[in-house]
Amino acid sequence: MAKPEFWNDPVQAGKISQQLKAVQAKINRWEKIENACSDLEVLLELALEDPASGLDAELAKAYRETKKAVDDWDLQMMLGGEYDANNAILSIHPGAGGTEAQDWAQMLMRMFTRWAENKGYTVRTLDLLPGEEAGIKSATLSIEGPYAYGYLRSENGVHRLVRISPFDASGRRHTSFVSVQVMPEIEDDEELEINPDDLRIDTYRSSGAGGQHVNKTESAVRITHLPTGIVVQCQSERSQISNRETAMKMLRAKLAALKLEEKERKMQEIQGEKSEIAWGNQIRSYVFCPYTMVKDHRTEVETGNVDAVMDGEIDEFIEAYLRMKAGGKK
Repeated sequence: MAKPEFWNDPVQAGKISQQLKAVQAKINRWEKIENACSDLEVLLELALEDPASGLDAELAKAYRETKKAVDDWDLQMMLGGEYDANNAILSIHPGAGGTEAQDWAQMLMRMFTRWAENKGYTVRTLDLLPGEEAGIKSATLSIEGPYAYGYLRSENGVHRLVRISPFDASGRRHTSFVSVQVMPEIEDDEELEINPDDLRIDTYRSSGAGGQHVNKTESAVRITHLPTGIVVQCQSERSQISNRETAMKMLRAKLAALKLEEKERKMQEIQGEKSEIAWGNQIRSYVFCPYTMVKDHRTEVETGNVDAVMDGEIDEFIEAYLRMKAGGKK
């Protein structure tokens, strides 16, 4: 039997292989849910036959676990966007406010890292510029795992913090803003073909950790996409070739995000709605003082458990956002 035509194309073969893995993962997950439901049914029958069996606690636990698995499955079924199944590239940039805003940026980087680790995802730092006193001036993370982009696209926007600043000797309350951009990682996309003539590629010495080798060789790479003015850079690897490959992934991600934004803008024009994207239009507020609260301004979901949120427990906000979008709300 002859091999399919796509088999000789490494790019197409890779895409098909990735799609097959995603489908198989869904099948395996559904089979586990089916088995859990069957086990729950048997446990319920046993408990009803013998009320004195003491199975109530076990039954309640099995019900909670099965319900969570079904709810998680239902949520993942909402992730049907073009790039939802992809890895995510997440960029963090503090706004005006100096050290206070830079510290807030680092806190958010930790929050997203903890969330990803709790999901079993892999987190790689692609680019990091530390603050002069504390915090970070910018950071770019690669978050690798099934549907990482689908979940994290809910975090795209401005995050606002209100707290008593540890950097203010007078103990005054400060408000800080950090912009978070979430993009899908794109390996290859025929619709996102990049003309090499449209690129300016610069190399420079890495400013991050890595020993003498990193600092003495021009292993870091900066790529400028001339038609759009998009600039990406990577210094996470010792090899210039590896940094260049990663930077190209970041560029494709930014171009894909630009494509998605344009598509959404056109849809809003068709629907006759206008939406201003401005620095002050935060998607979520984190209040540490005079009370504790985290509130999402798009879904109105809020919680007083700030510590848990900063430890990465943001699924409540992600789920509410996805359900809102699935319901057609803005």
